[in-house]
Amino acid sequence: MSMTYPLDILLNDWKAKNYVDLGKDCSTAEVNPLFSDSVYIDRLSRIPAIMEMPYNEIVRKFIDMYAGRLRNQVSFMLSACNFYMPIFEEALDAYGLPLELKYLPIIESALNPSAISRAGASGLWQFMIGTGKIYGLESNSLVDERRDPIKATWAAARYLKEMYTIYGDWNLVIAAYNCGPGTINKAIRRAGGETDYWKIYNFLPKETKGYVPAFIAANYVMTYYCDHNICPMETNIPASTDTVQVNKNLHFDQISEICNVPLDEIKSLNPQYKKQIIPGESKPYTLRLPINAISTFIDKQDTIYAHRADELFRNRKTVAVKEPTPTTRKQTAAVTGKGKLTYYSIKSGDTLSSIAEKLNVRVKDIQSWNGMSNTKISAGKRLKIYK
Repeated sequence: MSMTYPLDILLNDWKAKNYVDLGKDCSTAEVNPLFSDSVYIDRLSRIPAIMEMPYNEIVRKFIDMYAGRLRNQVSFMLSACNFYMPIFEEALDAYGLPLELKYLPIIESALNPSAISRAGASGLWQFMIGTGKIYGLESNSLVDERRDPIKATWAAARYLKEMYTIYGDWNLVIAAYNCGPGTINKAIRRAGGETDYWKIYNFLPKETKGYVPAFIAANYVMTYYCDHNICPMETNIPASTDTVQVNKNLHFDQISEICNVPLDEIKSLNPQYKKQIIPGESKPYTLRLPINAISTFIDKQDTIYAHRADELFRNRKTVAVKEPTPTTRKQTAAVTGKGKLTYYSIKSGDTLSSIAEKLNVRVKDIQSWNGMSNTKISAGKRLKIYK
């Protein structure tokens, strides 16, 4: 669970830096009022949810953490919801899933689109590379669609729906989202076939034990934050965006300089491109831009693709290899000499000069007969000699 990202990291995202206003007066207080168990039980029961959200001391521990030590992160995430909740709600609704699942990325990534776990999971929904590929998220040296908020959300919705057809219980589904269905199935077997999350609880890995309670607590704190003196950071809604299709290789610098869009904004709107390169020549890809830059891009496409192309794309498509010519190398073809062919076995200590003297022939003749371009010889080899 990654909800413990430091606030300075969360605020480093381009959207946060440009649209979350830390300067405005906010009524988030340092004091977190404590409530009795009965109040928490009542509040959880009044959340309009399909998913079961029971209360116990483990859930309470997470509520205390979110409303206490992590209250500034909660304040940030309440504002970041403006960026991502419409995307989450649309996909969940399309698949007929409980809308309370929109808070799953809060415990997965703290709504940090650049989040990467120690295990290598990436993006808002923290897909591992293998699972991402199963659900249609491309990963290669240049593209990682796990970081694409829209594509990853729709992939997550498909995954959650498929898990529900297997388990028929939402708490088991989100537990499986955390540790994988294999681990859940093992816990069910060890619990004697029980399919209640709370009955297999003690057979789960440590992190998964906290996952469902953290999810319940996240739903609680995102609903009842006001009662804990937490206030969302002021958010200005970003300008509208739209997409265009890219069919050639394209670098963010080309877009930024011709369309006059800040590079950081292009990176934030297109987080799936790892090296600021869209490899459009391999297949068509989508580019998201502010709506006022879309017409500029369409009107100036040829100029954009050509701009600094030789400098930004240095990988060569072909490389010529020159064959050596008679002017760049010595002819080394062996020549048949006059007289009878005999062979001389080179001995240790022999040189071409000593052999020529011993056999009463010229060095250059031995070289010509044996196709030699220099005077190097090796003991044990044989030389052709014509006499």
